[in-house]
Amino acid sequence: MIVVADATPLRYLILVEHTHVLPALYGTVIVPSIVTTELSQPATPVVVRDWIAQWPNWLQVQDPTRDLLSPDVGLDPGEQAAISLAVELSADAVLMDDRDGRREAERRGLPVLGTLRVLADAAEHGLADLTTAFERLRQTNFRATESLLQSLLARDAARHRTS
Repeated sequence: MIVVADATPLRYLILVEHTHVLPALYGTVIVPSIVTTELSQPATPVVVRDWIAQWPNWLQVQDPTRDLLSPDVGLDPGEQAAISLAVELSADAVLMDDRDGRREAERRGLPVLGTLRVLADAAEHGLADLTTAFERLRQTNFRATESLLQSLLARDAARHRTS
């Protein structure tokens, strides 16, 4: 499975201590080098900077050979590079949270998974406790409606009742 990630899902999975779900769900995750740069910025939380400074062996850094998106598309460089790389590699999925980035990726035929989907899939596979993950996510500046979080928690609870 080929999965390309933008910075945001990695950032939040690091913050909520759930990066272990990525190799379990996808094997290798590929990021453009600009994503490692974005995760290394001084304004980035220390725990994220420390993690990316010594990234695990399941994280692979690879740049696209060409930029498919023009700068005026309105996406940040990490999103642009992730989409370009995902198209180039015919990725099975791109991990991205930004709404405009997701739309552009979907417009190009890429399946898009966000942080919440990764966590929900991890819970479904017994790799994470969704309640704990969401409690930790609520302590960050991650934006999601409470109704969305509650619906995912309800679905997870229903799955537990039937299994």
